[in-house]
Amino acid sequence: MYNLTNQLLEQYDMEFGEVQKGRGVYVYSTNLGVVTFKEFSGSADHARAMDRIEGILRQTGIQADCMIPTREGELLAKDADERTYYARWQQKGRECETGEWEDMQRAMRLLGRMHMALKGQEVPCQRVPVNALVWEMERHNREIKKVRNYIRGKNKKNEFEVLFGRYYKGFLEQAEEARQSLGKWTEQVREPECPEIYGICHGDYNQHNVLFDRGQSAVTNFELACYDLWVRDIAHLLRKLMEKHDWNSTLAQELLNEYEKERKLSGEEWRQLYIRMAYPQKFWKVANHYFNTNKAWVSGRDIEKLEKVIAQEEKRQEFLRMLFDFAK
Repeated sequence: MYNLTNQLLEQYDMEFGEVQKGRGVYVYSTNLGVVTFKEFSGSADHARAMDRIEGILRQTGIQADCMIPTREGELLAKDADERTYYARWQQKGRECETGEWEDMQRAMRLLGRMHMALKGQEVPCQRVPVNALVWEMERHNREIKKVRNYIRGKNKKNEFEVLFGRYYKGFLEQAEEARQSLGKWTEQVREPECPEIYGICHGDYNQHNVLFDRGQSAVTNFELACYDLWVRDIAHLLRKLMEKHDWNSTLAQELLNEYEKERKLSGEEWRQLYIRMAYPQKFWKVANHYFNTNKAWVSGRDIEKLEKVIAQEEKRQEFLRMLFDFAK
C-alpha cells in the first residue's frame, strides 16, 4: 500500500487518516482537512517564492495553492529516504475541460487576471535567461537533424521513417526560420526597454493546473514559476488547446480576446507569440520520442502522432497566418 513515512508525517501538526494516490501526489484525510503531499526537487528559496506568489494571488481574489508549514515553520520536509516534499491544502474543483469552449475561455481569462495580479510584484524567483528559448530551439533543431541522419543511414526503413523523411525538410525549415526570427527579436527587445512584457509566470499553465468549482476558478502547481515573458504562459496553454482543436483559428481568436479582457498584449508580444507558435514543436516532440525509444520496433502510437501532425499542418498554417496579421 502506498504511503509516506511516519518520519515525514510526524513533522506536521495534524492527525493523518486514509491516503489515496493522485497524479504525482499523496492525498491524506486529516483532522483539519484534506492535505496533499508532493515531491519537490527545488530549493528552499524557490519554495518560499512559490508560497509568496500563491499568497499574492489569494489576496487579489484568485484561488491558489496554500502551502502548509511543518511544526518548525519550514515549507519543505524530508522523509526517511531523504526525499523532499511539501504539503498543501487540497484544492476543490475539476480540471479545465479542453472539449468545453467555456472552460477554455475561463482558463485564458484567468491567466490574464493572474498576470495582472502579479504585475510589479517583487518575488525572488528564478529569472529565465533572455536567450533560453533560442538555445532550446537550437537544441531541438539539432535533435531533428540527428533523427534525419539516423534514418538516412538505414537501408530498410519502417513506416514512421518513410513518413518522417517525406516531410522532414519542410518542418526543419520552419524550425530554423523560427529560431532565426526569435534570435533577431531577442537582440532588438530587451527587458529594460520593455519591462511591461516581463513578469512572474506560472511556468506550466495548462488545463490540468486550472480548476473550476461552481463559480470559482483556481490555479495550482507553481513548481515551475519563474520571471520571464508573460507570453510564455499564453503560448504554452494556446498550443495545448490548438493541438486538441485542429488549430481552430476562430477558437484561438476567442481565447486571445478573453485574455485581452484582462490585459492587453503589446505589438512586441504579438510578434513573440507568433514566433513561439510558428515553431513546429509537436513535430520535434514526436521525432525526439521516436529516437529515444526502442527503434527496433516502432510504436504504432508514434506513427499515429506523426500522421496527425502532418494532417493538421494546413490548419496550423491558417492559424499562423491569422496570428501573423496581429503581429504586423
